[in-house]
Amino acid sequence: MHCHYVPAVDDGVRTVEEGVRLCVGLSRIGYDLVVATPHIRTAMFDNRKPGLVAAYRSFLEITDGTPDMPATGLACEHFCDDMFWRLFEAGEALLYPGGKAALVEFSVEQFPLNVEQRFFQMNVRGVRPVLAHPERYGPLFRTTDPLERMLTMGVLPLLDIMSLVGRYGRKPRRAAERMLAEGVYFAACSDCHAPGDVEVVEKAIARLNTLVGREEAYELLAENPRRILEGTADEP
Repeated sequence: MHCHYVPAVDDGVRTVEEGVRLCVGLSRIGYDLVVATPHIRTAMFDNRKPGLVAAYRSFLEITDGTPDMPATGLACEHFCDDMFWRLFEAGEALLYPGGKAALVEFSVEQFPLNVEQRFFQMNVRGVRPVLAHPERYGPLFRTTDPLERMLTMGVLPLLDIMSLVGRYGRKPRRAAERMLAEGVYFAACSDCHAPGDVEVVEKAIARLNTLVGREEAYELLAENPRRILEGTADEP
């Protein structure tokens, strides 16, 4: 649900070969579908839907027939600012396959103004907001309270599983463990940016199994991601 294997479009892999190694590595540790989520962020990654779709299709054409490649999909990690909202209203945001959800990220320092209203409008239009790595946002390091209203509005928090093994430091790790214990997360993802991340993800999956048990870990890693793509997140 969150991966950066399309080459040379953001801070993910730089070459097709790296993208293949990343995807094959994730397949080796159990992923049967890997959705690319390249960044759209003003003044940093000024990507747009047509260019990302073209880059993704080129990657598929070049890698067609590569052994051990998992199934793939394309979405986008949208930085939640005014540009994202303009793209969304114009139908130019890059939603998850199936068109039922969109991945968004916040600044690490603070939440966007009026974000609850915008998420409400997304839901009205049939698109569920999926919030990338909430454990990495400063306002949530000590308490989940700033997220509570968004949760009641149907926002789906997505754990970056590498947080559990300290990839981003102690504060995100502790926040991730707390929110897991609180039952905040709807799903979990790899957020891989390079082939070397796969080994870290494998260790993080083992840590997730230890923290919540194999049944809940499977729900976070497999069942609920499928529900996001199918648009059935609200169903029991």
